[in-house]
Amino acid sequence: MSAVLKATGLVKSFGAFTAVNDVSFTVNDGEALAIIGPNGAGKSTLFDLLTGRKTPDRGEVQLFGESVGHLKPWKRVKRGLGRSFQVSSVFPTFTAEENVQIGLMLASGRTWNAFARATETQKDEAAALLAKVGLADKKDVAASDLSHGDQRTLELAVALSTRPKLLLLDEPTAGMGREESRECLTLIRNIAASESMPIVFVEHDMNVVFSFATRVMVLVAGQVLIDGEPEVVRKDQRVKEAYFGEDI
Repeated sequence: MSAVLKATGLVKSFGAFTAVNDVSFTVNDGEALAIIGPNGAGKSTLFDLLTGRKTPDRGEVQLFGESVGHLKPWKRVKRGLGRSFQVSSVFPTFTAEENVQIGLMLASGRTWNAFARATETQKDEAAALLAKVGLADKKDVAASDLSHGDQRTLELAVALSTRPKLLLLDEPTAGMGREESRECLTLIRNIAASESMPIVFVEHDMNVVFSFATRVMVLVAGQVLIDGEPEVVRKDQRVKEAYFGEDI
């Protein structure tokens, strides 16, 4: 398998607190890597280092063999990196269709502003993406009027509109009920398979993690505790202790 994403020796501190401490890992084609850990383990900071929202104090990020440490987030998107956020980041007053159109316009190199008009091709692409995630019948609904689950699904459609080759998902099922989580997980799995797209995701729901991930990496206090196959990680005593005895 070829490396899609490679992080080497990443370090990020905030004053005396080191949030990410010498983290290294590789993501290969076809993988679904789950990053888990207790609150404050450094998961979101690590995501920010991978996507360019934060700059590491030390270390390197490579995307498809290219060092991208010098690139801003939008340039990493241009290189094929898509991301969804822990908190829904769609434009609340825009319709579902308009949210996806904005992503398509930016992906095509057009500068978006409030007066920009999508092309007919982009309208067709937006409709196709909304249909892919099951929101075709809600294309004219303002994002703020969608249910929480549908907002997260819309965010996935927006992420896909940038035509990613690698998708980073920050707690994709956060705030969802069990049934919504199951539907969201199935949707992401199907899209990943149909697009042959590797995925890296942060998730607290262990049912989601161990039913979806092909590999699990555990962060504790900013460091990698273990990185391996899901069943190996599940049985590791150090992981159980990190979760204060929680049965995972």
